[in-house]
Amino acid sequence: MKDFLLAFIPLFVAVDAIGILPLYMGLVESIDDGRRRRIIVQSVFTAISVAAAFVVAGQPLLRLLGITTGDFMVAGGTLLFVISLRDLMAVGKARHIIDPETVGAVPIGVPLVTGPAVLTTCMLLVEQHHMAITLLAVGANVLIAGAVFWFASSISKRLGSAGTRTLSKIASLLLACIAVMMVRKGVVTLIAQVRAGL
Repeated sequence: MKDFLLAFIPLFVAVDAIGILPLYMGLVESIDDGRRRRIIVQSVFTAISVAAAFVVAGQPLLRLLGITTGDFMVAGGTLLFVISLRDLMAVGKARHIIDPETVGAVPIGVPLVTGPAVLTTCMLLVEQHHMAITLLAVGANVLIAGAVFWFASSISKRLGSAGTRTLSKIASLLLACIAVMMVRKGVVTLIAQVRAGL
């Protein structure tokens, strides 16, 4: 249970369902309720499929390229920090050009739900908590995002625009802290590898 929570929390921050809620609402505002439900199912399926494929195939790909755990932790942590800093400084989440027929898959499923932050976090968590736990954690978080979208109207009314923006900024700040931690652990790992090679 502890390992699951340690994997769940960084992914919860990375997915940032509340943060992308306003953009989701903007994308589907002119769509009827029945179609919205189909879009949510499509987005959840796409997000989980892409994340699972990345979790399963990511490690063999890194080994093929000769990239060590330390290398990926430093690079991934740096990327997460840049993403979180961009979100902290931005007025809102960036808008994307959409295809009405595939809005659930792109851009909602990917890259809004499963984007660079989620994929990078998944790769790092596989190293720390193993594949099965990471898959469970990412699946749970994507389902939570789907539930947030399902009840989007009532959630948005309760939080208001200011509340939604505040929660999004807090999530971005936590993601920045997690990114710094990943870089620190990556540097420690690289130093240990260098010393072991001497």
